[in-house]
Amino acid sequence: MQAGSLSTAGFTRVADAVSGFSRRNWRLVVVAMFFLLHVAAVRGVADDWARALLLAHLGLLLLWQPFLRGQDRVTLPQAALIAVAAVAVMLWLGWWLLAFWVVMLAGFVAGRVYQQHARWQRRFYMVVLVYLIALLAVIILPEIAPRREITAEVRTMFEYGLPVLLLLAVLFPTEPEAGDSPQVIDFFYSLFVMLVLSIVTLGSFTFMTLGRMAYLHALTYTVFLIAAMVFVIGLAWDPRAGFTGLSVLFSRYLFSIGLPIEKWLYFLAELSQIERRPERFLAESVAGLARLQWVAGATWRGAHGQGEAGARSPYAVEFESRDLSLTIYSRYRTGPALHWHLHVLGQLLAEFYVGKLREEKLQEQSYLKAVHETGARMTHDVKNLLQSLNVLCAVAAREHDGDSPELQALVRRQLPAIAQRLSETLEKLERPQADGEKAADVGAWWEALSRQYRDDRVEFAAHGLREGLQVPSTLFSSVADNLLQNALAKRREDRALRVRVALECGDGRIELRVCDTGRVVPSEIASKLLRAPVDSRTGLGIGLYQAARQAEAAGFELALRGNRDGEVCFALSGPTVSS
Repeated sequence: MQAGSLSTAGFTRVADAVSGFSRRNWRLVVVAMFFLLHVAAVRGVADDWARALLLAHLGLLLLWQPFLRGQDRVTLPQAALIAVAAVAVMLWLGWWLLAFWVVMLAGFVAGRVYQQHARWQRRFYMVVLVYLIALLAVIILPEIAPRREITAEVRTMFEYGLPVLLLLAVLFPTEPEAGDSPQVIDFFYSLFVMLVLSIVTLGSFTFMTLGRMAYLHALTYTVFLIAAMVFVIGLAWDPRAGFTGLSVLFSRYLFSIGLPIEKWLYFLAELSQIERRPERFLAESVAGLARLQWVAGATWRGAHGQGEAGARSPYAVEFESRDLSLTIYSRYRTGPALHWHLHVLGQLLAEFYVGKLREEKLQEQSYLKAVHETGARMTHDVKNLLQSLNVLCAVAAREHDGDSPELQALVRRQLPAIAQRLSETLEKLERPQADGEKAADVGAWWEALSRQYRDDRVEFAAHGLREGLQVPSTLFSSVADNLLQNALAKRREDRALRVRVALECGDGRIELRVCDTGRVVPSEIASKLLRAPVDSRTGLGIGLYQAARQAEAAGFELALRGNRDGEVCFALSGPTVSS
């Protein structure tokens, strides 16, 4: 057991060493492989040494081939295929088999040419492709042609000249290549080159047999005929005249497959308008997907649950995203085009589903925002009421005689206004969705505001007041209290600061201005003031933001009309209402 283990380990090390050498010196492996093929073709298929050289050629091919990695274990079917190739070389080697083998090698090399991005590596494989075509046309095909017309001098020149071409290709500059990256062959181009070479070979023999033509003439005639056909197909595939070619029709066929994507988009858009809930939208969409003629069923798992529609099949296409996991089961075996198409359908469904989730989240955020704004406005109303009560308490504390006429007059002026505003606040709390704005006579409202701040040394001036004009009392009282409280807060720091309130009515509009002679509002705060909450030492910010939103909802505008030292003015303006 130990000896067997040692022998297996030794074989593995040898295999890894050989594989590493082939990756580092792949050009030498390719040249050696084709040199052995060249010698075997020159010696002829009847020579025993040619058969042995071809077996060595197959061994080097195993080191170069892109289908199996050197560190992979060979499975039983792969080993059987290699054994069949070796037996075919030893027993049935002939010129037709050798020609078929060279055509296959030319296809493999052509597939490597189109997959190489490095310039000199692509040129190396182009030289190898030219070598294989020359070997096939000059040395192999004349041996099976009806009439051999290649002279001995020409054959000798190619027998010794083609290996020199390979040696020159080895001298091309080397370019870095990832050793662990898989070698990729474009099988479409490989198959195309193999078919072209096969048509050239069989077409040449056909012209030689039916037309009694010479080998070189038949070969030349076939090559030019196939070149003309390829040229015509290329023009039809991608015309330069501006009209649609075969490539567009072919791509449209591959990408539609019985159901154009625009129809699926129309179905999703229509369902999106009908069904608002994300979970129901997803379930109905998957049910519609399962009704397609080439879809057996589908399973899904989303943010709100999971489900299944239709039946399952062995041919599954999976789509996975952050919010949706979708598996589509096809009735037929999924080729590349159908797999891509099903994946696109799943991706479109996922985008619509994510949009539904975002719509639901936005609705929740809008509701929370409305609750927050209502609570914020109520908070500022209560704060203003509390400030008014604090003023009354402060005056009552200063008055030693509780029955003084001045205190009684102040209480008679303030308590009714405070009670009315507190009643309005409670009403808005009880009915937050209702329109809480109540119209009041502008003269009565202005008189109440003047009496409320009469003892705070606030200057009041009104112009254009007349009977029948009304204002939304809740809005004007809330905005006036916010602006006046902010101005009075600034006056506590500057005793000489003056506060003026002006009301102007005319031309169907009304404007309330609150100005003070304090310092200018800083530009970084003024740019965001009334548009978003801001940080400020004096408290300017959330209150003014809520007041601006409240004015906007009522059809009014709150703006900073003046902002310079000694003249800072806020204005609330909008249309007047007649009783």
